[in-house]
Amino acid sequence: MFNLIMRSVDWRTEGVEVMPVERVLEYTEGEIADQFRQGSSLALDRIAALPCLFMQEGVGQEIAYVGQINRARMSGNEVSFEYALDPEVPKLQNSMIYTARMAIDMTNKYEFQRNHWAVKNVDLYRFLLRNVRPRRQQPNVFQIPEHENIEPNLASAMMPFDAAFNPIYEIIQQAADNAGLRCRRADDIWENDAIIQDVVALIDRSRVVVCDCTGRNPNVFYEAGIAHTLGREVILITQHEQDIPFDLRHLRHIRYLDNTEGHQSLLDTLERRFRTILEHRRNTSRSESL
Repeated sequence: MFNLIMRSVDWRTEGVEVMPVERVLEYTEGEIADQFRQGSSLALDRIAALPCLFMQEGVGQEIAYVGQINRARMSGNEVSFEYALDPEVPKLQNSMIYTARMAIDMTNKYEFQRNHWAVKNVDLYRFLLRNVRPRRQQPNVFQIPEHENIEPNLASAMMPFDAAFNPIYEIIQQAADNAGLRCRRADDIWENDAIIQDVVALIDRSRVVVCDCTGRNPNVFYEAGIAHTLGREVILITQHEQDIPFDLRHLRHIRYLDNTEGHQSLLDTLERRFRTILEHRRNTSRSESL
C-alpha cells in the first residue's frame, strides 16, 4: 500500500502541509479505508508509515515525487503532516502516471483534479520498477533529459540541409502521416542556440528516426549513431547502396530511385515500415501490461 497526496501546487524538498480531514481517504476503496479508521478518528501513525506519492493536480507535464511522511497529527478540522521527498527516486511526470493509471488504481479521472489524500492497495515500488526508466549518463557535447520522454507518435528525418532533399522529406512526412505519425526535421525547430542540441532533442523525443545516407553526409552518420545509442527505431534509406556505412550494411535499409516511380515506392515502403513498428510497439505494451 501507499499514500497518494494530491494538491494544486508543487512540492518542496521537505516541509509541513495540511489536508482537510474530510478529504483524507478520498478515492480509497472502502475495505482499505476501514483499516485506517479508529472509530470516528484516523489511525494517522499507521497511515504515515506507508510510502507516499506526492502529486500536483493535472495530467500533463506536472511533476510527482516519491517520499515519506515523517509525522502526522490532527489540527482542528485538518490533518497536519511533515514530509520529505526521496532524492534517490526519479521525479515522475503526471502524463506517465495518467497513462498507467489503471496499474496504480487511479481509475477516476477526477482524482487528478482534486486535492485529496488516498491510500492505494498497490505496491508503489513495483509500479516504479515497471514504469520508470533509470537515469541516463549525460554526454559532454549536448544535453539530454535525465529521464527519456518519447512522444509515441513522433518521427524525425535526418538528412542533409539541402533543398534537393526537400521532396524526400515530404515523402517521409506523407508516409508518417498515413501511418498515424507526425514527422519533423531539425530545421523545423529553433529552440536552442546550438543546432546540435535541437537535433539531439528531436531524436530523443522520437519513436522512429529516418536517416537518409545518400551522399555519405557525415552529419547524418553522426545522427544515426546517436539514434542507435538512444535505442530509437532507425530506418536507413539511400539512393545508392554503397553510401550505407560499412558498419551498418548488415542492417536492412530502403534503397530508392530519385524519380516519380522511385518516390512512390519509397512512400509505400516507408508507410509499411512505420505501421509495422507501431504495431510491434502496441503488442509489446499489451504483453507488458499482462
